[in-house]
Amino acid sequence: MDANGLIMRKLIATFRDARGSTAIEFAILSPVFIGLIVSMLYMCMLLFVASSLHFAVEDAARCASVKTAICTDNASTQTYALSHFNASSILTPTFVASTPACGHSVTASASFAFDFGLSRATVPISAAACFP
Repeated sequence: MDANGLIMRKLIATFRDARGSTAIEFAILSPVFIGLIVSMLYMCMLLFVASSLHFAVEDAARCASVKTAICTDNASTQTYALSHFNASSILTPTFVASTPACGHSVTASASFAFDFGLSRATVPISAAACFP
């Protein structure tokens, strides 16, 4: 057998060898799965913040209309809304209370930040409620 035939046999045997293929597949797919898990956690936090913001706004508008001893003016209504916002450890929104034609209105706005390590994206969140 000549040297070229020996080299070809070793080359073919190297390509048929399956040792280490699991480690390479894991190295390729693990960043994708970790990214999916982290993005799902961020989306869950975003949905929690949005639902908490809507709850606080609706409850504050209802308080301004029904519980007039607690929500006496716009400032106390805004404080009531902030105290009923459950995600204050994640972000602090801005509440605005007013009295338009529809009754007692409360609006809120905030920016939720997605931190990707190298880049950062913000998503604006707003909520409004009017209770007669």
